[in-house]
Amino acid sequence: MSQQYAYRSQKTLGLVGGTPDYESLKGFESPSSTCRLFSYSPDGRLFAYILPDGVHIHYSENAELLREITLPNVLDVKFSPRATYIMTWERPVKQEEGVQHKNLKLFSVSTGEELTSFTQKAYEGWALQFTISESHAIRLVNQEVQVFQPANWEGGVVDNVKVEDVTNVSLSPGLNPSLAVFVKEKNGKPANIRIYSLLSLASPPTCTKSTFRAEHATFKWNTIGTQVLALVRTDVDASGKSYYGETRLYLLSAAGNFDRIVENPKEGPIHDFAWNPNSKEFAIVCGFTPSKTVILDSRTKVVHDFGASPNNFVSFSPQGRLIALAGFGNMSNPINIYDRKTLEKVASIDAPNTTECEWSPDGRFLITATLSPRLRVDNGIKIWHCTGILLHVQLQDELYQVSWRPAPVDAVAPFPPTMPPAPEPNASVGLFTATAKQVPAKPAGAYRPPGARGTETPSYFKRRDGPDDEPASGSTTPTRYGRSPAPGAPNGNQGGNGNAFYSNGNSRNGSKRYIPGAAPSPSPVRGGGPAEGGKKGGKNAKKKDGKKKESGSGAATPVGDGGGGKIDLSSLQVPPVSGEESVPPTPGIDGSALDATSKKIRKLTKKLKEIEELKAKVKQGERLEATQVNKISSEDEVRSELAQLTASST
Repeated sequence: MSQQYAYRSQKTLGLVGGTPDYESLKGFESPSSTCRLFSYSPDGRLFAYILPDGVHIHYSENAELLREITLPNVLDVKFSPRATYIMTWERPVKQEEGVQHKNLKLFSVSTGEELTSFTQKAYEGWALQFTISESHAIRLVNQEVQVFQPANWEGGVVDNVKVEDVTNVSLSPGLNPSLAVFVKEKNGKPANIRIYSLLSLASPPTCTKSTFRAEHATFKWNTIGTQVLALVRTDVDASGKSYYGETRLYLLSAAGNFDRIVENPKEGPIHDFAWNPNSKEFAIVCGFTPSKTVILDSRTKVVHDFGASPNNFVSFSPQGRLIALAGFGNMSNPINIYDRKTLEKVASIDAPNTTECEWSPDGRFLITATLSPRLRVDNGIKIWHCTGILLHVQLQDELYQVSWRPAPVDAVAPFPPTMPPAPEPNASVGLFTATAKQVPAKPAGAYRPPGARGTETPSYFKRRDGPDDEPASGSTTPTRYGRSPAPGAPNGNQGGNGNAFYSNGNSRNGSKRYIPGAAPSPSPVRGGGPAEGGKKGGKNAKKKDGKKKESGSGAATPVGDGGGGKIDLSSLQVPPVSGEESVPPTPGIDGSALDATSKKIRKLTKKLKEIEELKAKVKQGERLEATQVNKISSEDEVRSELAQLTASST
């Protein structure tokens, strides 16, 4: 079976052949209307896609049209394991009184006839689950698992099992199918996982595992359906160690002779887990960053430890020969490929911004893609050889979906004993490399919101590292909380460290919380004086005035240093507060177009005004922070620089 992949973008739906040409499949014309979703059949024989007017089914090999199912408003589609049936799901629509919308429909692929339909309101887990032989199909309805025989849909439900508070069910592969159900924790009762034999649902479950602190579960069966990994999690971690809730992994046997919790090799959440196709071992990625990846056998004993690295993705190749480890999203790490035989690293692939990564059916290639809407820039497809060589690049605007054409394991050539050589890269790789070299790399800098781009950085976002309030090393990173004052509100500490507001919305100087749309309030007086408008502030001000009269109004007041210490004002030489004439006027400043010198003069003039305000606060006995004291001490330097700039401008 030849290699093939399909992709779906905003304007295009395409079928592309594999190495070495990677050309669009002849005979397949991309639809003119927008494609909502596509799906291959599990055996790779058929390809279906959704258009606004219905579902189109093609043969994958030659793109010949097989069937059109006229059905508007379809949002998802899925084949049965042998592509005998195709299921569609529509968004539920309110019908007439007493009439339910049958929004899940099942059709025969060979005839296009609708065989049955159901009401399925929830999108999650909407499709029926079939056994590998298509002899049975199951679906979860409220608190009941219903069983059907596809050969006789008119016969309705042939078997069922009722489980109170069941939230999801998973049917195993293999010749002796079992189903695993998860019952969530409720009213102090523990959650539990139960495994039933599909052919004897009336009998008690073959395996039961109870656990507390479990709200959701994800099941992954091994290939032969004898064991299942169940990842249980909560939305909130009661210990407060993780933002993403608490996770635990259990290994359960369908026969009921083994169940055990998988001990995490490193404390922290479980990021990913996957079975080896040989059904004898599995890998997990867990722990706080850097996470740890280990391979365990079917008795949860560690077989190999890959060590600590920022990974959150693990995947075995379809033949189980290779393992891909990577860090995507908030864990940026290359895709490292290991040989399962030797456990040595084969290749390292640098594919930044990858949101989709999938092995080819023959295990020789990897497809990586950046999809929208997760990322709306640099969307495209890259195909890599398992030795790490880039073979093909296809850039695409607003790429939504990409997938290899599936193939049964026995339909592809077995993986060779030694690593296969890589074919010659496609011409698209050379073009991509040349284009990338022509585009200069953008210098990394601090993020600025669109409304602030092209303007001067506000003073409350700058570090107070020097007398000019400019960053010592060119950085504009906001200090500590990094929150800007509300519009019209006072500038935080008036020359402090930029922390104008705490998370509760109150200013550090004790002013009222800013209300959007309200008029700007005057600068608050520390200690809650009349300017604050509160009764409590007035009483505190009267108490302070009384203390000053008792101890003498000329006594120096200690100044806070921002770190809990005190600074004696007696050591600070504060120049006398003069009138407005102490700040020289700024000559020749045109607000519409300022040159660099005029901007500097305006900035220094503003700084002198702030210094005068701080000196006034000192005279009133207010406590200042160390950065504010430093600003006052820089007055002579500011005046000298201002005088030089003024002289040069005239």
